[in-house]
Amino acid sequence: MGAGHNHGGPPPGGPGTAAAAYRGRLRAALVIAIVLLLAESVGAALTGSLALLADAGHVATDVVGVGMALLAIHVANRPGSERRTFGFARVEILAALLNCVLLLGVGGYILVEALDRLRHPQEVPGGLTVLFGVVGLALNGLSMLLLMKGQRESLNVRGAFLEVAADALGSLAVIIAALVIVVTGWEGADAIASLLIAVLIVPRTVKLAREAIDVLLEAAPRHVDMARVREHILDVPGVEDVHDLHVWTITSGMPVLSAHVVVDREELESAGHDRILHDLRNCLDRHFDVEHCTFQLEPRGHAAYESGLCH
Repeated sequence: MGAGHNHGGPPPGGPGTAAAAYRGRLRAALVIAIVLLLAESVGAALTGSLALLADAGHVATDVVGVGMALLAIHVANRPGSERRTFGFARVEILAALLNCVLLLGVGGYILVEALDRLRHPQEVPGGLTVLFGVVGLALNGLSMLLLMKGQRESLNVRGAFLEVAADALGSLAVIIAALVIVVTGWEGADAIASLLIAVLIVPRTVKLAREAIDVLLEAAPRHVDMARVREHILDVPGVEDVHDLHVWTITSGMPVLSAHVVVDREELESAGHDRILHDLRNCLDRHFDVEHCTFQLEPRGHAAYESGLCH
């Protein structure tokens, strides 16, 4: 019996986590969110617009969310230890999940307030509200540009990006509602815009939460076809079977694989462990985005021996 262990990327918990490369952009997005929060809070106080208040509440979660993302990156890139062999990389996923909880809470609050405002409309100065909405849209657009690339590689950055994207749509809704008030005088448009902001928050948040939960439950990454992984391993010369095959994600950009590979005894003796491990590693490198792999090479019948040890 033999074991093989292969690293194809940066060490877990080290500076190679997917979100770490975008730390500077997240800091810039945090500064923009703080400026926007102050601007929209002032705008909501001056105009009485629920839509602006809703957008300001959403921006407040942006500030908390991006702040948590930066904290998570700092903690996640601490080196591993004897007890935490993968370091703190999964803190990024926990931060993304907490972002989801915050977003759903904000969405619920906006929904309740908007329904109340529909029953009891309040006067809103449309012209001033448009001005604050345009400022919000411009600043959110800048933040989206900063985070566009990183959101494809990290759930943590994606959480921040989705918050900013939903907030940009909220700013657009504020502008449209304010224009409706200016043109028609219908105050209910402000409450309708608030409802729209609440609706925009929920679907993206649920999707992000589902992805984060999949990581925490150690589900196979969506981009990895387990049947094809098994098929490619079995195609390696000398390999007779594979069992205990697992692929999961430690954190964004850090998929890992482990497998017990049954090898023909004569092939194992003639080719040696190194060549078979090299072939397995090359096969996965060519066809799958899994950088951290652990293989146990074993002769036929050893699986039954392992099962016996469990009883």
